[in-house]
Amino acid sequence: MSGPVVDVCIKRIYEKPVRRDGFRVLVDRIWPRGVKKEDAALDEWLPDIAPSSPLGEWFAREAGCWAAFRDRYLSELGAHTPLPETLRERAMRQRVTLLYAARDKNMNHAVVLGKALTRSLADATTEYQSHLMAPDDAVPG
Repeated sequence: MSGPVVDVCIKRIYEKPVRRDGFRVLVDRIWPRGVKKEDAALDEWLPDIAPSSPLGEWFAREAGCWAAFRDRYLSELGAHTPLPETLRERAMRQRVTLLYAARDKNMNHAVVLGKALTRSLADATTEYQSHLMAPDDAVPG
């Protein structure tokens, strides 16, 4: 018995939308420059899941501090309620593509968010599978 397949992708908003993107979610706090809303082909925009303005500004000045940024952003995510349930539920049913505007494809908040979402879903899947394999709680009669 396998659990849901977790399929989370990360992509720049400036790349052309394609059908295999699945559910497209913009995870930037500010609307990306030069992108028309009608051309973005978004299913959802979650600005509140982006790093706080102070953290984003700090990282822009201290771009060499990737590990510190990642840790601080994960702390912010942890202070959030759990990752938005709609996003988690959607990612358990279909591919979710997290969209961002940053130039750096390897060191940006969407990378951190994607890993956190994948880990969260993997933990939920493991918990679900453990529950399925647990002995019945039936009371002997």
